[in-house]
Amino acid sequence: MTQPERREWLIKALLNEPDSPLEYRKTELPPQNDEETQKDLLRSLMNVRPPRPVSDEFLKIQDEYLTERNKERGITDVATLKNVPADKRIFLWQGDITTLNADAIVNAANSALLGCFAPLHACIDNCIHTFAGVQLRLECNEIMQKQGAPEKTGSAKITPAFNLPSKYVLHTVGPIIRASVTERDKIQLASCYTSCLNLAAQKGLESVAFCCISTGVFRFPQKLAAQIAVKTVKGWLDENKNASVKKVIFNVFASKDLEIYREILGKKPELA
Repeated sequence: MTQPERREWLIKALLNEPDSPLEYRKTELPPQNDEETQKDLLRSLMNVRPPRPVSDEFLKIQDEYLTERNKERGITDVATLKNVPADKRIFLWQGDITTLNADAIVNAANSALLGCFAPLHACIDNCIHTFAGVQLRLECNEIMQKQGAPEKTGSAKITPAFNLPSKYVLHTVGPIIRASVTERDKIQLASCYTSCLNLAAQKGLESVAFCCISTGVFRFPQKLAAQIAVKTVKGWLDENKNASVKKVIFNVFASKDLEIYREILGKKPELA
């Protein structure tokens, strides 16, 4: 199959599932030359698909498609990144975390841990689940079914990364800021970082890339979140010198976050 043929096959398969969403059932397949509309439709269908069993044939074609898509989008290897001048263990990188080839990337998840169901939503949870493939939601659902309760704020779970360039995804639930930031919020955010690093060390992983946990729709102030992140990670690395984790990447997407981290990593990160 060519890449366009794979994309059309996957769209048709998802549209023809017995319990596909009503709003999509009468959707017509966009013409093959309308590539972007086809890509958006496929992503939307994957976003809204509940965690139910899927055929081996679907997984084979989906994996082939996503492998090519991820190559098209470009992959950055952590081995090519330069550490910050003040600390050889710390790296700062601006880009799409779903294109980073690290041992583990961190997903800012919600307490259901099933990914974002909003079609084409720009959040990191949506992007990670989209480019990992439907297996990730199935894996997370199995974890949550066994757990029998929502994921606690500040905790973390680890799953394979499936079709992403990374090996694993660390899913952590950051605090949601309702009004002003409390001491409990700060403690919980710090716990997100330590929980992820502890899991990475248990798996013997060397490189971990963190997104800006809780700073999006969870409304944690960006500068304070970055200060907590840097202080917590450095403290953990200092206390766990014999751990497998040797590289921690602070991944930012927005230029504002890049400037915040540049400022903090250039001096001692005292909390505001």
